[in-house]
Amino acid sequence: MPEADDPVIVQGITGKYGSLHARLMLAYGTNVAAGVTPGKGGAAVEGVPVYDTVKEAVDNTGAKASVLFVPAPALLSAAEEALRAGVTLLVAITEHVPIRDTLKLIRLCEERGAHVIGPNTPGLILPSKKLKLGIMPAPSYVDGGVALFSRSGTLMYEVADTLSKSALGQHLAVGVGGDPVNCTTLTECLDWAAAMKEVDSVVVVGEIGGDAEERLAAHIVESKFPKPIVAYIAGRSAPREKRMGHAGAIIYGNFGTAESKIAAMRGAGAKVASTTSEIPSLVKSLR
Repeated sequence: MPEADDPVIVQGITGKYGSLHARLMLAYGTNVAAGVTPGKGGAAVEGVPVYDTVKEAVDNTGAKASVLFVPAPALLSAAEEALRAGVTLLVAITEHVPIRDTLKLIRLCEERGAHVIGPNTPGLILPSKKLKLGIMPAPSYVDGGVALFSRSGTLMYEVADTLSKSALGQHLAVGVGGDPVNCTTLTECLDWAAAMKEVDSVVVVGEIGGDAEERLAAHIVESKFPKPIVAYIAGRSAPREKRMGHAGAIIYGNFGTAESKIAAMRGAGAKVASTTSEIPSLVKSLR
């Protein structure tokens, strides 16, 4: 995980969303040290210098983290450029990335020992460090001991706000992304939480579709995860074989149902909330 003052670059910083969220990240306290947009080198956005290549940005700032606001067809090449330049943490906000590109990116990261959050992620935030790499609304998050991991961006915001209003701050919050394939999985996020002494409890926001929650439940048991976990599964009333917003949120037959995920998480010893408003009381009951 990056530290509070570590430099961060924004790829696609001159675009509408890149410039907006660069400004918001700066306002939160993130050290956005450089931006990258090919052909826009020499410009500046919110006082942040813009370079034509990631290598130039890294050479001038020493950044090891990058937030990507680039079109889906360009994400793989932009991520490859960042990895070649020495970036080890990529936050891919971009949605509608071809699955084949995501799979290639996972392989590249494994080869280089790097991590990618996303694609189709709101990013990650560490309130204790005033470090925001993404698009989440900062006022919803306050410092504390909860690690919050979510497949849904908007539900991550809602749950963070609900926790914060119940005096349950967050040490770390990560949106793994709503696509069928995520570069960083819920299981990997749980391993991060296990290693963080500041984290005393975990909240997982899952949703229908795929088997991420079932695999997470198996990992909780196999790793003998030592910290209490509260889960919430969205989409209990969703019709089968109909995609509900996220590309990964689709049920085929009995596969990927809310029931199977709830049963798996309960079987692993996690408490499962019926509504998001129940999450704070369950967290407090486990402390």
